[in-house]
Amino acid sequence: MAELIEDPEDPRLADYRALTDVELRTRFEQPHGLFIAEGELVLRRALAAGYRARSILVDVKRVDQVADLAGEAPIYAASLDVLKRLTGFHVHRGVLGSIHRRPLPSAEEVLASASRLVILEDVNNHTNLGAIFRGAAALGMDGVLLSPSCADPLYRRSVRVSMGQVFVVPYARLEPWPQGLETVRSAGFTLLALTPAADARPIQELSADERARPALLFGSEGEGLSAPALAAADARVVIPMRRGVDSLNVAAAAAVAFWELTRTSA
Repeated sequence: MAELIEDPEDPRLADYRALTDVELRTRFEQPHGLFIAEGELVLRRALAAGYRARSILVDVKRVDQVADLAGEAPIYAASLDVLKRLTGFHVHRGVLGSIHRRPLPSAEEVLASASRLVILEDVNNHTNLGAIFRGAAALGMDGVLLSPSCADPLYRRSVRVSMGQVFVVPYARLEPWPQGLETVRSAGFTLLALTPAADARPIQELSADERARPALLFGSEGEGLSAPALAAADARVVIPMRRGVDSLNVAAAAAVAFWELTRTSA
C-alpha cells in the first residue's frame, strides 16, 4: 500500500529533493550510498540487475503500475505538483526510485572478465556518458574503465539516457591515471586512442591482432584525449570524416567505433 505524501518538505522524501541541482546531488548521493532511477522501465531494470530500492516515489495516478514492486522498500505517492516542487522539474514519467548503490568492482576485476573494453578520460557530460554505456551494451563491449575525473554513471541523467544499461555493463575507476593504462596493456589489451590527429590510422584498417582484445580510449567533448593518454596508446585511430566535418560527438564516435570492432564477431 502506497503512503500518500502532500508536503514536498516531508523528510521521508529527502532522497528526491532538488534533483536538477547537479552539484547538490553529487554531494548528496554518493556519500549516502544511493542513486535515482527515473521512469518505470529504468527502475525495473535496476531491480532486475540486483540493485535494492530504498524507496519508490510515484505520481498518485500511477500507483498500480509499481504495486508489484512493493517489497521491503516503502512506496510513496504524491501529486504531480508536489513532485515538481520537491524535485525541481516536471516528473512526466511519474516514477522515481531511490536505489542503494553497490561497491564498484576493481579495474582488475573488470579486465579479467572482458575481451573488449571502453576507456573514458574526463567525460563529464552525463548525456554522453549514458549514451556511451547504451552503445557499449548494444554493440558488444564488455566493460568500461573511467578516469578518476569522469562523471558518475549512476547520476540520474546518465542512468536515464543509458536506458538502464549502466546496470549491466561492468565498470570501474582506473587509478592512477594515466599510469593505470599500463595495467590494461599488461592484461593483454591493445590500447587504441580515438583522435582526429593527422597521424591516426583509419579504424577500419586495424589488423586482426589489433582487433582481438581492443581497449578503445575516448576523451572529453572538445578537448579529446590528453597528451599523456595519447602517448600511452599502442595506436592512434580515426573515424574518417567527409564534407569537412572534423569529428563526431563522443557518444556517436564511440558507437561507430564499437560497431567497427565487433562487426565481424559471430
